[in-house]
Amino acid sequence: MIRGKFITLEGGEGVGKTTNLAFIKGYLQQHNVPVVVTREPGGTVLAEKIRHLLLDNDSETISEPAELLLIFAARAQHIKHVIEPALAQGAWVLCDRFTDATYAYQGGGRNMRISTIEWLENLVQGSLRPDLTLLLDAPVEIGLERAQKRAAFDRFESEKISFFEQVRRAYLLQLELHPERIKLIKANQPLVDVQSALINVIHPLLR
Repeated sequence: MIRGKFITLEGGEGVGKTTNLAFIKGYLQQHNVPVVVTREPGGTVLAEKIRHLLLDNDSETISEPAELLLIFAARAQHIKHVIEPALAQGAWVLCDRFTDATYAYQGGGRNMRISTIEWLENLVQGSLRPDLTLLLDAPVEIGLERAQKRAAFDRFESEKISFFEQVRRAYLLQLELHPERIKLIKANQPLVDVQSALINVIHPLLR
C-alpha cells in the first residue's frame, strides 16, 4: 500500500481556509484521490472536546502552558486515531491547521518559547510532518474584516490586532524556515486566482 500524502492549510483569521479546503477536496476527488478532511484542534471525539475548551469564551482563564499542552494532547489523539491510519491506508489527509499554527499562535501570538514547542512536536509527532503546507496569507485587517461577517468571535478571534500581527509574522517566519514544504498563497486576490495558485502547487503531487 502506497502511503497517502499529508497536506495542511494554514493562515490567520478570515483567509478563506474553509472555502479552499472544500475546493482542494473536490479537486483531489476529481483525480480519484481518496481524501480524509479533518481539522485542528479536533478530529476525534476527545480532541473536539478539547477544541471546545480552547475556543470557549466563557470558561475559566486558560494559562498559556495549559493552552499549549491541551493543543498537543488533542494533536496526539488526532494523529493516532485519524491521521496515521488514513495515511497508512493510502488516503490523502487534508487538515485545517496543524503544528505550524502552534508556532504561529502560541509561539508568535503568546510569545511562548519555540524550544518548548519543538520538544512537544517531536514527542507527539515523532517523524510525522506534512508533505505540503499551504499558507494562505492576507493583511490582518482584511482577514479580521472577513471574519467579522461570520459567527460571534471565539476566544482566539477576540484577541487584539497586535496578537494577530504577531501570528502573521510567525507564519511568515515558518515559511522562511521551511520553503521546501510551505508554499505561500496570497489570499487577498480574487478567489479564482487563489484556487489557480492552489492547483499549481498541488498538481505536481499527483504525478
